[in-house]
Amino acid sequence: MKIAILGAGNLGGAVARGLVRGGIDASCVTLTAAHAASLEKFAAEGFATATDNAAAVRGADFVCIAVKPWIFEQVAREIAPVLDADTQMLVCMAPGIPAAKLEALFPGSLPIAYVIPNTAAEVAASATILSPVRATAAQMDALEALTDRFGKTFRLDAAHMMAGTATTSCGIAYALRYIRAAVEGAVELGIPAATALQAVSATVAGAAALLDAHGSHPEAEIDKVTTPGGLTIKGLNAMEEGGFTAAVVSGLKAGTK
Repeated sequence: MKIAILGAGNLGGAVARGLVRGGIDASCVTLTAAHAASLEKFAAEGFATATDNAAAVRGADFVCIAVKPWIFEQVAREIAPVLDADTQMLVCMAPGIPAAKLEALFPGSLPIAYVIPNTAAEVAASATILSPVRATAAQMDALEALTDRFGKTFRLDAAHMMAGTATTSCGIAYALRYIRAAVEGAVELGIPAATALQAVSATVAGAAALLDAHGSHPEAEIDKVTTPGGLTIKGLNAMEEGGFTAAVVSGLKAGTK
């Protein structure tokens, strides 16, 4: 299997490293960038690299465009003439590109799908949104087998893709902002910053692990630690008085526009 990732930025690089963690040999992944200097670190890790997008996609099973939205069309026009609809699949990692535009940029029968990972792909822990544009069920299954190598995949239809993007791709920043806030609070309470960061990170990871292990609703796990008149319920109520839930929901909505 060969994968071309056009755009060796934070997201493209994270996906490439996640694929390696998931068992893909680095030499089977080609990363591109406009300048060779941007690719030196990836070449040192064993990845194939190129500054010519059209050359990079030849022979790739999956062609992933992970560039900024404002240069997406330029890259698309570079590679469209050399793609093979019978053997290749186009993967769009830019949720802001409408499906109609993708189909116009890549006319014909070339399979196309959205894959929206987050930067935790680097450690094979991405929450990745998968949505078809023009692809068969079998092609989507093959793509999901690939994305599962760098985390967990969640399929959504086109109507809900932006909501999923806000929840997972933008959402990793929201989760990290909570961690930062909790660390600041712990430091104010007298815990050393380095210890606070490790403790809060471990707490968040533990909360997620509980939900995964039990398949439970967050409130069910919250109930286990909120004794009547206890510290936890006082803390939760203080957070809600500060608008915690409302702020999170507002942030998710803003991330879809």
